Amino acid sequence: MENNLHNHDACCEAHTKVVEEVSKKLPDDEILYDVAELFKVFGDSTRVRIICALFEDEMCVCGIAEVLGMTQSAISHQLRVLKQARLVKYRREGKTVFYSLADTHIKTIFNQAFEHVME
Repeated sequence: MENNLHNHDACCEAHTKVVEEVSKKLPDDEILYDVAELFKVFGDSTRVRIICALFEDEMCVCGIAEVLGMTQSAISHQLRVLKQARLVKYRREGKTVFYSLADTHIKTIFNQAFEHVME
């Protein structure tokens, strides 16, 4: 028993420096929370489908609804969530609103995810 205790102490001492270094490098809790919230937004297949559709071109709600075979109401609801998460942006042309990806980071995140899933 004493030998196991000694090994445990040696292990803990050896990792103290690593633990200190890792602790210093962890992002603030607020940033980690925001990242977790972003992944929650990505956790809905309809939103993922909308984002994938917007990879190709900007689209209006009726266009996205047609591509995905869903109602405009359902698409509008999900677009609100995507706008709040700053994943999509929009522009008006007359009475029509066109949606597009907010920036290139989103495509990078998705390309990495597709690559990971397809390995």
